[in-house]
Amino acid sequence: MSRALGLVLGFAADLVFADPGRWHPVAGFGRLAAAAESRWWSPSRGRGVGYAGSLVGAVTLAGALLERSTRARPGSHTLVTAAATWVVLGGSSLDREARGVATLLAADRLTEARQRLTHLVGRETATLTADEVARAVVESVAENTSDAVVAPLVLGAVAGVPGLLGYRAANTLDAMVGHRSERYAEFGWASARLDDLLNLPGARVTALLAALLGPDTGGALTAWRRDSPGHPSPNAGPVEASFAGALSLRLGGTNHYGERTEHRAVMGSGASPTAAAISPALALARRVDFGALAIAVLFTLRTRRPRR
Repeated sequence: MSRALGLVLGFAADLVFADPGRWHPVAGFGRLAAAAESRWWSPSRGRGVGYAGSLVGAVTLAGALLERSTRARPGSHTLVTAAATWVVLGGSSLDREARGVATLLAADRLTEARQRLTHLVGRETATLTADEVARAVVESVAENTSDAVVAPLVLGAVAGVPGLLGYRAANTLDAMVGHRSERYAEFGWASARLDDLLNLPGARVTALLAALLGPDTGGALTAWRRDSPGHPSPNAGPVEASFAGALSLRLGGTNHYGERTEHRAVMGSGASPTAAAISPALALARRVDFGALAIAVLFTLRTRRPRR
């Protein structure tokens, strides 16, 4: 019961407070990881395995100690779970950034919209058209609904505080070193694969909820089945395809990441997104968020073991 209540309270805290602008624990972990990378880096998968394993393992162990030390005190366990949930969730920040880009597009301030978009995506934004900016926002909303809300709630329900904190550590390392650049092709391999593994259940739950809670269930399921294998990510593919089908949009296409160009499969059969598509995407994302919370709470309560 304390785990379920903690997840609910942490989710509510994210809705009300979002991410703090300063002194966020995830930012602190990022600085620690950057310092460790400066000492550990080499073009070696083995060094990358040690880097990811040590950092994620240390955070997960800290979470396990917190879980164990408060387990016999329901009030304390609830508060610790709530704090961990709030720290790792990013739904409100995602909503804020996406709405910020939409507002700039509506005001015909394309240059500022491109700059604000860099808070959401890793692709090059300087030459994107207004419609390409809108597509990037919708794709980011879909992918990050899974990464920043659903996946941590799923792992929090299954593994409690260590699941929450360990997931966010792995997800942060993936964002830092998991991309396919020359520097991180080998060193970041373990971080990227670990993040893929941890996101597998959350991405499928997200895609299913988007289909069930969106305006076009059949279109979402069709796009998921037909189009997601063409996406380079095993997790972003199902999520983006399901959102595209549910919202009757067409996502995917060519993205530029510095010197690397990625040609993604087209997902969905609708129209290309415009700025007007961002609000419906955010509305669907919020429904998915609440659906994931309900699933996490129900799972936690149904798997609670009676005391003897």
